[in-house]
Amino acid sequence: MGKYNITEKKEKDAAYRTLVSPKLMDELQEKILNVILIQKKYKDKNYSARKLAEDLGTNTRYISAVVNVKFHMNYTSFVNKYRIDEAMALLVDKRYRNLNMEEISDMVGFSNRQSFYASFYRINGTTPREYKLRHLRGIRNRGEK
Repeated sequence: MGKYNITEKKEKDAAYRTLVSPKLMDELQEKILNVILIQKKYKDKNYSARKLAEDLGTNTRYISAVVNVKFHMNYTSFVNKYRIDEAMALLVDKRYRNLNMEEISDMVGFSNRQSFYASFYRINGTTPREYKLRHLRGIRNRGEK
C-alpha cells in the first residue's frame, strides 16, 4: 500500500435494490416512464424524485432503485436525458430558430443555463450552440433553406 494509503474502490450494490421485487420493478418502470416521458414531467424544473414517488405511492429509494437498475443511471441523469433529447429537436427546428439558449433551456426544464450546457455536453460531446451550428451548416451544404 505505499504512503498514500490508496485502496481500490469496490463496486457496491445498494441494499435496497434487492428489496424491490422484479414484478414491482417492472410495474414501477412502466409508471415512471408514463409520468416522466408521456406526461412530460421532465419539463417541470421542480419535479423531483420525491414528487414522483408521492405521485406513484412509493418512496424515493424504490424510485432510485428502479431508475438505477432499469435505466442504468441516477434520477437526475434520467430526467436530463429526456430534456436534452427535446432540446436537440428544438435546436434544429425552424420554428424555434430565433430562441436563445436560455429560452431553449427553460422550455425543456432546466433551471439554469450552466446545468443545461453541462448535461448537453456530457451526452453529446458538444455544446448546444455547436450542435445547432453544425446542423445549420449541414442544411446549407445540402442546398436546403
